[in-house]
Amino acid sequence: MVRQVIETLEQNGFTKVAFSRLGDPAVIALWFGEGDTVTPAFIREAAKAALDDGQTFYTHTRGLQSLRDAIKRYLDNLYGLDINPDRITVPGSAMMGVTIAAQTAVTSGDRALIVSPHWPNIEITYRVAGAEIDTVRQRETDAGWRLDVSEIIAGVRPDTRSIFVNTPCNPTGWVMQQDDQAELLAFCRERDILLIADEVYHRTFFDGEHAPSFLQVAREDDPLVVVNGFSKAWAMTGWRLGWVVTPPHLAIAWTALSECFNTGATVFAQAGGIAALEGGEETVATLREQYRKGRSIVEQHLTGHPLIDLRMPEGAFYAFPKVNGVEDSLAFVQGVLAEEDVGLAPGYAFGPNNDAHIRLCYAQSHERLEEGLRRLVRYIERHANALDHAPATPPSA
Repeated sequence: MVRQVIETLEQNGFTKVAFSRLGDPAVIALWFGEGDTVTPAFIREAAKAALDDGQTFYTHTRGLQSLRDAIKRYLDNLYGLDINPDRITVPGSAMMGVTIAAQTAVTSGDRALIVSPHWPNIEITYRVAGAEIDTVRQRETDAGWRLDVSEIIAGVRPDTRSIFVNTPCNPTGWVMQQDDQAELLAFCRERDILLIADEVYHRTFFDGEHAPSFLQVAREDDPLVVVNGFSKAWAMTGWRLGWVVTPPHLAIAWTALSECFNTGATVFAQAGGIAALEGGEETVATLREQYRKGRSIVEQHLTGHPLIDLRMPEGAFYAFPKVNGVEDSLAFVQGVLAEEDVGLAPGYAFGPNNDAHIRLCYAQSHERLEEGLRRLVRYIERHANALDHAPATPPSA
C-alpha cells in the first residue's frame, strides 16, 4: 500500500508548464535555474580524462577523498576557516543533500519551518519524510525582500525539528546577513533544531566575492547542515554534483544514508568537480558578471511598469516580480508560453501568497533575455484590460 503523502503528490508548477514545450527551440526558456552557457571545457576535459582512465567503478559513498580535500581547501580559502574534513560529504546532487538532511531531522508528527518563498521540492522533501510544514514569508519592502530573525523564531512551534533557509534565495534573491545567521544558529543550538542552510548561490552575490555563510559563525558540533554544489557557480547543472558540511559525529550516518539513497556521486563527474574547484575562479567571476548584467537588463525592462512590481534581488539569478491583477500565476505563464513562446515559472509553486508572482531566470545570454522580457511586457500590455490597474499594495517598511 502506498503512503497517502506519496499517492497525493502533485507535479510541480515548473514541469506543468515546461514539459509541454521542453526542448522546443522556439521557446526562450527562462523557467529553469540555469543559463545557456555550457560547462567550461577544462571541467569537461577532466571528467573525460577520468572516463578514459577507467574510473567507472564504485567509490566511497561520501565522495572521492581527493574531491573532499578539494572542497575543504576551497571553503577554507573562501571563508578563512579550517574545516574538519570529516564534516564533508558528496552524496550526489545538492538536492540529494537536502533530502538526506531532512531524513535525519524529521519523522511523522514533527514539524519543519521553511523560509519562503521557496523552491517547491524542499516542501515535498519534508512531507515525504513525514513532517508537517510551516512557512514564514519574506516581506516585500521599499528596500527589497526582507525578513527579521525574530519572524523566523516566532514561526517555530514546540514540535519544530528543522528549519530550512536558502540564502541567497531562489526565487527572491534575498540574502541573510551574518549577524542574523549567528542569531538564528544560536537559537537552533539552544533548541536542538536542525538548521538546513542551502547556500548553492553563494558565489552569485552582487556585493562581494561571496554571500555570508553559516559556516563563518558555526561551531563544529552545531545542529547545522550547509548544502552547496557545483551547478550554479560553475555552470554544471546537469552534472548533479553537490556537497554538504555537517557535524562530524554524523559522518557514519551520512555514509550509510548516501549509500542508501545514491551509492555515492558519479565518479567521473567528481573529477570535473575537482577541476572546477582548483581552476574555476575565472569562470566564477565571468559568470557572476554575466548574471549581474542580466539583473541590470531585468531592471531596465521591468522597473517602473505600472502593472509590474519588482524588488531587485541581492543574489542568485532570478527575478520574482508581481504582476498586478494576476490571480492565477499558472494560467498567466501558460498564456505567455502559448502567445509569446517565453517559458516562465508560476509563483504559486513557491509557497503560499505568491500567486500574483512569476519567476524568471536571468542567467540566459543577454540577447535572448532581452527578447524574452520584451515579449513578456508585450503580453502584459496586450492583456492590460484584464488586469487590475490599481497600484500594488504598498510595501511594508
